[in-house]
Amino acid sequence: MDITKKKRRIALGCEGSANKLGIGVILHEGDLTDPSTCTSTVLSNVRHTFVSPPGTGFLPKDTAHHHRAFFARIAKQALADAHLSISDIDCICYTRGPGMGAPLTSVAIAARTLALLWGGKPLVGVNHCVGHIEMGRAITGADHPVVLYVSGGNTQVIAYAEQRYRIFGETLDIAVGNCLDRFARALAISNDPAPGYNIEQLAKRGGRVLLDLPYAVKGMDCSFSGILTRAEELAAQMKQANGGGGGGKGPDGEPFTGADLCFSLQETVFAMLVEITERAMAHVGSGQVLIVGGVGCNERLQEMMGAMAADRGGSVYATDERFCIDNGIMIAHAGLLAYETGFQTPIEDSTCTQRFRTDEVFVKWRK
Repeated sequence: MDITKKKRRIALGCEGSANKLGIGVILHEGDLTDPSTCTSTVLSNVRHTFVSPPGTGFLPKDTAHHHRAFFARIAKQALADAHLSISDIDCICYTRGPGMGAPLTSVAIAARTLALLWGGKPLVGVNHCVGHIEMGRAITGADHPVVLYVSGGNTQVIAYAEQRYRIFGETLDIAVGNCLDRFARALAISNDPAPGYNIEQLAKRGGRVLLDLPYAVKGMDCSFSGILTRAEELAAQMKQANGGGGGGKGPDGEPFTGADLCFSLQETVFAMLVEITERAMAHVGSGQVLIVGGVGCNERLQEMMGAMAADRGGSVYATDERFCIDNGIMIAHAGLLAYETGFQTPIEDSTCTQRFRTDEVFVKWRK
């Protein structure tokens, strides 16, 4: 049956671009010729995370092994939670990129295998960043926001125009989430449930001292590598001062703790993100900010962005960890939106790529 004539359309989405393996099922209902009648319903959203020991990061080969080991059981659970059978699925969507090569490849092969095993289901390759944006829009109801996309692998300020998500500003080196993750290793902060979350909790206990860290905004772009280097230096000095036990001393002799260092790092990098986001809002004339990506869960970032938006008479939209952190449902949703316009990924082209820019995607489903 022609997908455009179906009143109920269901997609299964597979995400595995980093250390989260997520599989979700989404339902779209309504007449595609009348978008006002169309609705989206999350039927299942299952996720399993590869957690590496404190002081370490996750290696591509280990993460890929995790995804291969858990894929079948997560897919079965997603179908069971949705109370669906294989015949109910209209298409299978997977993350084409960007991301880490080995995990992406593992999930792309698994999605391709499902499509073939399940009787030749259509495949849809999805841009990871567009998945975050479309899921954020669907959950929050933001209609024309400036998007701040902040995660372990990406930092971008985005706005929609002429069927493309245009990048107004981005990191010049490492992503803000990567900066936080790598700093967590310097303090041997646990990776469970996530290093960024644990930094956020530590930062709430700091704040007596705001340490001077490099503030690197260049036009609409940011740089985080210098901030990370300086924060790592201060962490090493703090450990050396007390044999790893307690406080250090800042440039002016002020004592500080690991919590103060976490606080200072957050305040600095988030202020940079607020600055470039506000500049983009002024440029496009938008009063809405949508924060997506794993770092978007951070309550302090949401608070700082909210204060800026309120000063401009605007508002901030964000989701909780179910949808901010990498998940399969965002891939299912964005993939189904594309599939409804006639887009498919042929089996022979169902590859993946570590570099797949947000503005490369033709957003046919938006006017």
